[in-house]
Amino acid sequence: MPVEVSPVLPGAPVSLVSPVSPRTSGPSRRQVLTGGATGALAVLLAASGCSRKADGPRLLTIPREDTGTFIRNFNPFTTNSAPMTGQAIYEPLLIVNPLSGEVTPWLADSWAMSDGATALTFYLRPGVTWSDGRPLVAKDVVTTFAVHRAVTGGYDYLDSVTVNNATAVTLTFTRPYSVALQELGSQLIAPDHVWSAISEPAEYPNPEPIATGPFTRVANFQAQSFDLMPNPTYWGNNRQDDAGASSTGRTADQDSLPGIRMLAFAGNDSANLAAVSGDVDWAPQYMADIQTAYIDKDPAHRHYWFPGADSTIQWTLNTTKAPYNDPAFRKALSQAIDRKTICATGMSGYAQPADPTGLSESFQTWKDPAVAAAPLCTYDKAAATAALDAAGYVLGADSKRLGLDGKPLTLTIQVGSTSSDWLSVARIIVQNLADIGISATVDSPDWTEVTAALETGTFETAVCWSSLGATPYTYYEATMSTQKVKPIGTHALENYHRFGDEQATALLSRFAAATDQAGQIEICRQIQQRYADQLPVIPLFPGPVWGAYTDENFTGWPNRDNPYASLSTRAATTVLVLNALRPRG
Repeated sequence: MPVEVSPVLPGAPVSLVSPVSPRTSGPSRRQVLTGGATGALAVLLAASGCSRKADGPRLLTIPREDTGTFIRNFNPFTTNSAPMTGQAIYEPLLIVNPLSGEVTPWLADSWAMSDGATALTFYLRPGVTWSDGRPLVAKDVVTTFAVHRAVTGGYDYLDSVTVNNATAVTLTFTRPYSVALQELGSQLIAPDHVWSAISEPAEYPNPEPIATGPFTRVANFQAQSFDLMPNPTYWGNNRQDDAGASSTGRTADQDSLPGIRMLAFAGNDSANLAAVSGDVDWAPQYMADIQTAYIDKDPAHRHYWFPGADSTIQWTLNTTKAPYNDPAFRKALSQAIDRKTICATGMSGYAQPADPTGLSESFQTWKDPAVAAAPLCTYDKAAATAALDAAGYVLGADSKRLGLDGKPLTLTIQVGSTSSDWLSVARIIVQNLADIGISATVDSPDWTEVTAALETGTFETAVCWSSLGATPYTYYEATMSTQKVKPIGTHALENYHRFGDEQATALLSRFAAATDQAGQIEICRQIQQRYADQLPVIPLFPGPVWGAYTDENFTGWPNRDNPYASLSTRAATTVLVLNALRPRG
């Protein structure tokens, strides 16, 4: 019988049909490789011990290119926690591989959705303990969801979380919601015996985390580096059935990683220099001309892989403002953009142009071929000009295009100052707009300023990311659902453009209630047609998942031929990589 109810407050891979909401929002702050950081890098590496413990083996060394100073905060419920909090320290109930749509059972070894998709039960993996030795129990899941909702909100469809017994917990929904599995399963789980006693969980820095992950012991914490050492009670130490292990030939008697060393960098230049110099093992950031700059320095050991499986990078327009509230204007701008040049030049050839579905390369089977082939995302200056003229945005006497109010159109495109690739993208858009008589400029403050403007709705336009899931549901919900629209001034983590469409919202409700993939695909294609008709955002290209590494010190990396995970250090699949890597013998 259920013994506790918490109302929600204001493994072999198997197929998965459900979306994912990213645990963090915000871009990778990236810059091209330069040579101006040599001195700072030398100081940093000297302070961190050059990635080798004085009395032990080399630690897996990872740069964080967007964080100049680390803060000792390992709170799994906040977005400003230290790197690897959600990848090496805390773990979810299941792990989705966005490259394949497959899911690996993790802290839960099985689950069951009720008939009608109104409840979901997770059955916890036997033998899992927290790093303090106490067992993982269902009450931990109850407390986790209560704390998460109190700190960050979300899960608006979740009614209650009920303990069935020590290892089973049921989550009930306010409406049929078949797509809940991945989102709920991706929640990082925290211990009740710690977090139920925290009065202000949003403010708690959690300096000594108690967790289930493979690396829970924090050591040598400094402003520019810290180490994560192995969890001696880790349940996965003898595990041989996870996706990474089975794919890489892992056996229980092989040595595991001795630890992780994180290094802080204030920009991509010094992080890339550390990679080129061989001072880090993993380089999960943008690097211009990576073949020449990085691979060719040691082709026997260095490798990179940039699958186009990340969220769609888009030109986001604030639809609460004219002329961005006019779908005819938005669609004309889309045809004015030269995406081939953007991908070849701005993205160094690492990306491919988006199509009018807005979906990434992972969702080919979901796409409506007719929508994908439509010319809406094809560069056509003449068509864009004709569309603007027809919609009333005509050229003035000085060949400058006018708004419907008769005033010259002037646009501002925001991009974070450290993202050299996206800055190049924005500059190409500015030139494309000039060719059709629209004046535009690029504004490049720090990413914190850009993100704040996006979240509060005070921006005009920006090149930014989108929501990503295991199915297209997450992307279209975040882009078109009326339920995701926040008023200007209210904090939003998605739908920055503040667009909602009743027809799309109704279709999304049908998608969520459908329990078979064929039915979901049929509905999804109707949503795509509505998306192309309204074009609430302007898709540019599917984002590459950046990742490069050297196997000089560690082996077992994922790659194009063995895609058990991506090479991102910020993904749910990162823990699969940490479990699969082994020191080179």
